[in-house]
Amino acid sequence: MSKKNKKNLTPVELTLSHIIGGGQTIGTLESGKKCFVWGGLPNEKVIAQPTKNKSSLVEGFVTEVITASDERIEPRDPESYLSTSPWQIMKFESEQHYKSALIEEAFELHDIVLPHPIETYTDGVEYGYRNKVEYSFWFDTETEKLSLAFFRRGTHGKIAVKHTSLASPAITELSQQILAVLNELEVGGRVLKTLLIRSNRAGETAWQLYVKEDSLDVELLVSKLGDLAQNGEIIYSNPKSPASVITKRLYAGEHIVLEDTILNVPFRYATEGFFQINLPVYEQALKDMQQWITPDKPVVDLYSGVGTIGLTIGGDSVTLVELNENAVREMERNIVQLQRVPNARPVQAASEDALDYITGDATIIVDPPRAGLHVDVIDALLEAAPERIIYLSCNPATQARDVTRLADKYGIRAHSGYNFFPRTPHIEHLVVLDKKTQKA
Repeated sequence: MSKKNKKNLTPVELTLSHIIGGGQTIGTLESGKKCFVWGGLPNEKVIAQPTKNKSSLVEGFVTEVITASDERIEPRDPESYLSTSPWQIMKFESEQHYKSALIEEAFELHDIVLPHPIETYTDGVEYGYRNKVEYSFWFDTETEKLSLAFFRRGTHGKIAVKHTSLASPAITELSQQILAVLNELEVGGRVLKTLLIRSNRAGETAWQLYVKEDSLDVELLVSKLGDLAQNGEIIYSNPKSPASVITKRLYAGEHIVLEDTILNVPFRYATEGFFQINLPVYEQALKDMQQWITPDKPVVDLYSGVGTIGLTIGGDSVTLVELNENAVREMERNIVQLQRVPNARPVQAASEDALDYITGDATIIVDPPRAGLHVDVIDALLEAAPERIIYLSCNPATQARDVTRLADKYGIRAHSGYNFFPRTPHIEHLVVLDKKTQKA
């Protein structure tokens, strides 16, 4: 790093104005450059530590609050909340307000006025809702002990943690048990990559330990883990990849697939596969979607994951399109287990490569990733012109963009927000689009 960059990364004082779509709060430096920070609230005067100084903006995090907002509260995880849940610093009712406001803002930026007041549903559970957590590791050279860790927001550095308040109690308990065994065996931090743990509603768990060296004494580790080993896996992951990719399974226990129910429908899912994080709030979204599905119409469920939408509310004739092979494998098992063959049809493909399934006589359900709908999917929807599109999104900004692209033929019939991830800025938003009637 040049001396100039170091000089520009000195702490700055600023007054914050408002929260933006990504969840940061924005202020203006004396130079006129905008500064986007984590850990601050609107109308606060703060000291912020920049982490990135770009030509058009600065990014950073708050290190000191000079004048605090009335909305500010003490975070439950003071050392690590910036890494996992940066909205721990605000009252929960404020979080609900800001999430609704950000949905409205995302659509206003595309000149769309939502037809009804925006409500963001919550079941009121702020902590302990996450059924999946991925930890990194930190090795303390002074104590020569491993700790669980998260990456510091905006940097490649790590922060040692004992737990996160977002996790279910079962995940917290198991993480400490596995950590104790690793410390007993004096496993070094350089060997380890991540620890991924899932739990279901019954409190059952499954875990994967990702290692960067396949020279680990797996047999000894499994022996020391005892009964814990039966619901876990030890996986060698290519150290050149920053993600926890499965390069080779070094060990797999007998009970590594979990089962949960969604709207009383049982689903199986692998530890590394996709499954919803907050099931009670997700179930409410499904109930809201279900009322817009016509029973005698076929349903096409794009970006379907393991099938939790199509197999719960999709009716008697549903086509489920999903690219991820692990998700499709579990989906196929779920279809067989639910005795839905042949009325539920799995298709392994990217949605943009499965356009023939988008037909005018079907109800189309889409739940895309944060990037939103592929332009080819939008073109196919406009050409086939189904009567109704049900669009659940984890990113209202790209959802609003896509609704704009569909606006020539579709209008918004209903919409609702969902707080799937309390104490974080993430928002889910449902839009029901109906085909406009042709004017004579």
